[in-house]
Amino acid sequence: MLQEAAVKNKYGGLMPKKPPLISKDHERAYFDSADWALGKQGVAKPKGPLEALRPKLQYYQKHKMGCGYNLLFILVTFVVLVTAQENGGSSRGVGQRPRVGFYGTRCRNVESIVTSVVRAHVQSNPANAPGILRMHFHDCFVRGCDGSVLIAGSNTERTAGPNRSLRGFEAIEEAKTRLETECPGIVSCADILSLAARDAVVLTGGQSWQVPLGRLDGRISQASDVSLPGPNDAVDKQKRDFAAKTLNTLDLVTLVGGHTIGTAGCGLVRGRFFNFNGTGQPDPSIDPSFVPLVQARCPQNGDATTRVDLDAGSAGRFDTSFLSNVRSSRVVLQSDLVLWNDAETRAIIEQLLGLRQPSLSFGTEFGNSMVKMSLIEVKTGSDGEVRRVCSAIN
Repeated sequence: MLQEAAVKNKYGGLMPKKPPLISKDHERAYFDSADWALGKQGVAKPKGPLEALRPKLQYYQKHKMGCGYNLLFILVTFVVLVTAQENGGSSRGVGQRPRVGFYGTRCRNVESIVTSVVRAHVQSNPANAPGILRMHFHDCFVRGCDGSVLIAGSNTERTAGPNRSLRGFEAIEEAKTRLETECPGIVSCADILSLAARDAVVLTGGQSWQVPLGRLDGRISQASDVSLPGPNDAVDKQKRDFAAKTLNTLDLVTLVGGHTIGTAGCGLVRGRFFNFNGTGQPDPSIDPSFVPLVQARCPQNGDATTRVDLDAGSAGRFDTSFLSNVRSSRVVLQSDLVLWNDAETRAIIEQLLGLRQPSLSFGTEFGNSMVKMSLIEVKTGSDGEVRRVCSAIN
């Protein structure tokens, strides 16, 4: 008892108890009962070894809390990444679409399969290359890039006048059949057509580009919806038509440059070479030396279905020859020829030919414009589907 009274007297009447190493409020560390008693009385304790340790103790506390936050952050990030991967690989995922590499591990060989099929069809019939490229253009300009031009049947887009001469449907169907075997229900026909158009350009000597994927197939295809830029359109009309599809004048000139491969029917062009605007004479704006060449190919009373090259002298190779022919007034379509008569489109042609600074690379610009066109009014979510066969809705 005397000892207890002496202790109380020493520490101001307070009887110390054995404290924890760290106080509950984490504000002060107590290494012995004296420290505890002084702390309870609010007495400032002289700085010593304990005070020197306080920064370390505080660091331990913060470090421990930081580790907890880091662990939580890592866990949340992992969940987000896994979810994104699952959505990105799914044909109906909610991730951003279209985008490059959309199918991921769900269909690793999608591009190589399409390329191999298109290559075989172009080798067997070179006309399939411009046919597939033209088909993609016709698809995107009617209800967006949704593969609706591929649907067969009465009164579908395929039956409309401008689409009756399209080629390459068999290539798209074969690619779809092979992809359904490899990864059923994953790849849309709209995406197959976008890839096939790129491959058609590359197989004829053009520059490649990365194709965003993830489009869904449309469920509507009506011949009455088909309204496309025409072969006799003025420049202003072409500009309006392209602007309505979010494409600018550079896109217009560049995409028209796709006429470097392909042909047109004689029935579509020979009026300009025999009876322009009812004059009984050829269009005076055509290079006179070019007129007899087309007249020989497309006689006035000849077969209207005979084909004539859009790019005289280089119809099978994807290059700038067509743009040079526009500059020289040696093209068969009036809508192509008039591009040289407009100051804005003429300047772009000169840039693409390297005749005006800053010059533009036709291959690069064509790929850029094709990507922009391929994103017109794409179908996603409930707006579309992945068809089992490209010629019919599910």
